Amino acid sequence: MKLLNNKFTCLVATGYSVPFRRQPLHIRENILRCWSTSYITPLRDAFFSLSFLLINIWIKSSLKLYPAIGFPSVPKQKHVTPAEGYEFIFEQFRNDSVLAELETDVLIIGSGCGGAVAAAKLAEAGQRVMVVDKGYYHKPEQFPMSERDSSIHMFERGQFVPSHDGSISVAAGSTWGGGGTVNWSASLQTQAYVRKEWSKQGLKFFESSKFQDCLDRVCVRMGVSADQIVHNHGNAILLEGARRLGYRAYAVPQNTGGKRHFDGFCSHGCASTEKLGPANAWLPDAAKCGARFVEGFQVDKILFEHNAGEKVALGVEGIWVSRDDRGTFDGPNRHSCTLRIRAKRIVLSAGTLWSPVLLLNSGIKNPNIGRNFYAHPVVFTSGIFEEEVNPWEGGILTSVCSEFENLDGNGHGVKIEATCMTPSMSLSFYPWISGAHMKRNFLRYKYMNHYIAIARDRDPGNIYSDPVTGEPRVTYSPSVFDRSHLLIGQIATARMLFATGAREIHVMTAGVPPFIRRSVPGNSQAVNNTQGHGSISTETKDDLEMQEFEDWISLVQRTGLPSPHTTFGNAHQMGTCRMGTNRNSSVVDPTGKVWGVKNLWACDASVFPSASGVNPMVTVMAIADWISGNICKDIEADGPRISAML
Repeated sequence: MKLLNNKFTCLVATGYSVPFRRQPLHIRENILRCWSTSYITPLRDAFFSLSFLLINIWIKSSLKLYPAIGFPSVPKQKHVTPAEGYEFIFEQFRNDSVLAELETDVLIIGSGCGGAVAAAKLAEAGQRVMVVDKGYYHKPEQFPMSERDSSIHMFERGQFVPSHDGSISVAAGSTWGGGGTVNWSASLQTQAYVRKEWSKQGLKFFESSKFQDCLDRVCVRMGVSADQIVHNHGNAILLEGARRLGYRAYAVPQNTGGKRHFDGFCSHGCASTEKLGPANAWLPDAAKCGARFVEGFQVDKILFEHNAGEKVALGVEGIWVSRDDRGTFDGPNRHSCTLRIRAKRIVLSAGTLWSPVLLLNSGIKNPNIGRNFYAHPVVFTSGIFEEEVNPWEGGILTSVCSEFENLDGNGHGVKIEATCMTPSMSLSFYPWISGAHMKRNFLRYKYMNHYIAIARDRDPGNIYSDPVTGEPRVTYSPSVFDRSHLLIGQIATARMLFATGAREIHVMTAGVPPFIRRSVPGNSQAVNNTQGHGSISTETKDDLEMQEFEDWISLVQRTGLPSPHTTFGNAHQMGTCRMGTNRNSSVVDPTGKVWGVKNLWACDASVFPSASGVNPMVTVMAIADWISGNICKDIEADGPRISAML
């Protein structure tokens, strides 16, 4: 923005020589609107990236927004009982240490869904296991965090990482427990057509009963079930809309130990500990079998030696940073040191963004590292209702419409799901037209539900290491093929909202106005399992209104989902260290071992051969169960335990 204070650059970018900050409000807004449709690509890209970023920051920092829209700054959840979490013990290092060293049998880099399951299984097998993570553990009494605090302490780079062109915003967990701490409890098993696709690539395990055993085993440990679900208004709308239109839809099993878990804030931390993910189930299991833990440790590189012409992983090195004197992260007296850990086996479970980057930063040569980045891109559709629905209350994702999940006959299509309705995760995706327009929409927050059409993408992107910072960078934009599926999902969502009486329907595409009913739907009908949060109205019988709706649908179809005019979201990252039978097309072999390196394994969603097509947690865990079993066999083949040496 500093460039806009220079007369020459300001003239080129805005058409005015007067610096941007000195212009009156209506001129500044008009300049931004012109950028949104500019034929100059950098200006157009800048508008969409900046508008999303600044709206998101404003939502988290405004002192007036929450009172104005009715969102409780302190969650009041009558169905959520706070509980105590597991008391983890973390390794500590003296503040005068320059270099600290540790040693273990198996070192697991990352505490998320893959690393946690591997830690539990390997520790239960009698191995000395150590789990390290760059994130920190937060006790359940600190949950749910505020939107501002959770974006800082629980997500990668402030919650949303933009792609190279700003067309997609990537949300990835970065805390103790990884994505399993911030996800929405959805526990869907890998579907048959995906398993068949992976099997056709030579990975026969995925169509075997052994893989099904792995899926069932992890689901049993987490008490996965749909029997206990009580749907909130948003999920009840999805199920009823699908029923009225004859679409397939069903309740989504939850990993909540058979408990109801009516918690709409769980993406900012689970206060009840009912969500049995890494931090509440698998890592405590590992701890009870003797596993050790290190938080706040950013692994910079994997260490190797060459033995008889073979590259052998021996350990890792990076920077460990302590908490402050109060046990938090914002105060003084934090200290750091270089930490080196020796290990007989290293398991890379740093996630789809960081696992390939760590391999690249460690000097591993394989052109497939970082390629094949699948994202399950999503587009948003919003319905505004006559009655207050308090969308932040209740289970986040307890229903799914699967009618359009296989549009090409090869397993590519979309599912339609409810989404997290805390303000920064929902309102940020509204297209900006003006400040007043944005605020008018936000003021109806208590009356709205948002939905996502989520694609199983066919066409991947890439992750690469930033040459300056060494951090992950994302190169991804949804292809024309995948956008065509997302558009079908968006239109189907709009039809479901119309069928269930939404007063207004918004698609998050610039240039498409909302559909607004001419009349208020009548004959409200109470919906089962909504705990009194609103009702569902019967659809209008007004023929003119039906025609107006179809005309609006035609406009949505003609406009499509142009990139970057459409803001796409992402919460599932997969495939950047893909598994395969040939090192020329993959990063790890069918057992999870990194090609060309002894004693190094990958065990997270980065090993997926392609997109999973469902929320990936259960698939990640089942693959981790399999890979950790392979690591146990590899250790047994070595004979008696021998300490790792650098």
